[in-house]
Amino acid sequence: MDTSNSMSFEIEHITIGSSSIYLLHYSDFNPTEYLDRLTELELERYHTFSHIKRKREFVATRILRHQLFGFEHIHYDEHGAPYIDSEGFISVSHCNGTIGIALNKEFQVGLDLEVPRPQITQLADKFLSAHERDYFDISDPMELTKIWSAKEALYKLAGRKEIIFSKDLLLEDKDGLSWNARILNKDHERKIKLHIFEHKGMIVTINKQPITFV
Repeated sequence: MDTSNSMSFEIEHITIGSSSIYLLHYSDFNPTEYLDRLTELELERYHTFSHIKRKREFVATRILRHQLFGFEHIHYDEHGAPYIDSEGFISVSHCNGTIGIALNKEFQVGLDLEVPRPQITQLADKFLSAHERDYFDISDPMELTKIWSAKEALYKLAGRKEIIFSKDLLLEDKDGLSWNARILNKDHERKIKLHIFEHKGMIVTINKQPITFV
């Protein structure tokens, strides 16, 4: 892992297997000072936002993109998955002043960043399967946050939008930082091995291996 400082934003690089995770940590800043990091299309979208938090988040993502890839535009496929031409597979996530971009040149990646919060126990009924209730310690907000983060990462790997988190995104078991999961689609299953770890008060989730189609 290495850490650098650029443009008053802290940038980290974490390597997980063949994937790279780049994190940009930022505090309050004036997004108009960094609009030169946006493409023309991104500028148009930026001006549709009214809330300063959303503007900072959008610009911070492009600052990190620009630091890594220059003016390469972030495209989105029909399922909303982001990609950059000729750079490989990427995944973008954000939480409370941190932007994350995962990159893998060989296979699709799903990245999620979450900050643990006690209130997540009130939402558990909406995303837990019966097996997950029995297998995991759902009384622990940290464990529940990891489950939620895992399902957010799986959602990005599912290949479709109409997803029921408690029925279509299933966690089987875990061994240390490695969690086994399945994504149920109508005509096939996708098996995923996730890597889930804590870093600077966040939960970070990413798939360590390519998707296995069954």
